[in-house]
Amino acid sequence: MNPLFHFKMLFAASLWIFLFCSPPLTAEQADGSAERPLRVILIPADGGTESGTRADFEPLFNAVSRSTGLHFNLRVGQSYSAVIEAISSNLVDIAWFGPVAYVQARERGAAQLLAVSVSNHNSVYYAGIFVAKDSPIKTLMDLKGRRVAFGDINSASSFTYQVAMMLEAGIKPAQELGEIHFTGSHANSIMALAEGLVDAACLSFESYQKAANQGAINPQQFRVLAKSEPIPNPPIAMNTRLSEDLKQQLRKAFHTVHLTPEITPQMIRGYGGKQVERYDAEFPEDQFSTAASKLDKVSDQLKADMLRKAGVR
Repeated sequence: MNPLFHFKMLFAASLWIFLFCSPPLTAEQADGSAERPLRVILIPADGGTESGTRADFEPLFNAVSRSTGLHFNLRVGQSYSAVIEAISSNLVDIAWFGPVAYVQARERGAAQLLAVSVSNHNSVYYAGIFVAKDSPIKTLMDLKGRRVAFGDINSASSFTYQVAMMLEAGIKPAQELGEIHFTGSHANSIMALAEGLVDAACLSFESYQKAANQGAINPQQFRVLAKSEPIPNPPIAMNTRLSEDLKQQLRKAFHTVHLTPEITPQMIRGYGGKQVERYDAEFPEDQFSTAASKLDKVSDQLKADMLRKAGVR
């Protein structure tokens, strides 16, 4: 069986789990009322636990709810692909994506940009490849023959950008890496490196800092091998089938929530649970063109070859 097809079948199984637990509503029926809350699904960026990713975003959605009266029901997807499928199948109304996953959903006509977080007047973050501080790996070319951990195959900052960096350096990941491990999340990848199970880990700098802040890793034990170009912050997107009135209400709500008197700055949070300045509902769509170009470089065939090398059957 083609390993990429098998991987998609696993994602489909995750989607069925999501469906079984979801209220029997269609996106058109949801209006943000207490009886028909807008359903939100989040990518499992840092493990996908209810106490992790969901807790990162609950303050923000609670703030929007308090400032507008809109109601939300938050869930965490089992995988990036499950989130793409959920919004593409019209089963959720709002989704938080990685940039590459958003581009994939947008190309399917399912997702429309809602807002992007802003910190220090910027809306970008970075992907990295990390190694142990005393590792003999000094350049990307030194990854040949080494064990490398990736997060999710549809993640911008734990797979796509790192693979693109390897390709640009002249490495053929499927053929020249020693071992490939898909851990399912940023957090799992850095832990695999900390435990000596791999020689390099691919994850975002935000996830790395979160693990350090929580005491899960000692940052003195690692160093950065490579850092990506700026990546647009993971966006919050709307189901394209929502009414135009509701879309406008959501844009205004997220764009101005930080200005609401009863909303404290601590409630405006984003990726990794980090406090952010605000959300920008006027963020230019074309800023995701770089993510789209990286996605073009990392072809389905390359993904299939890497999954095969990782032993995904």
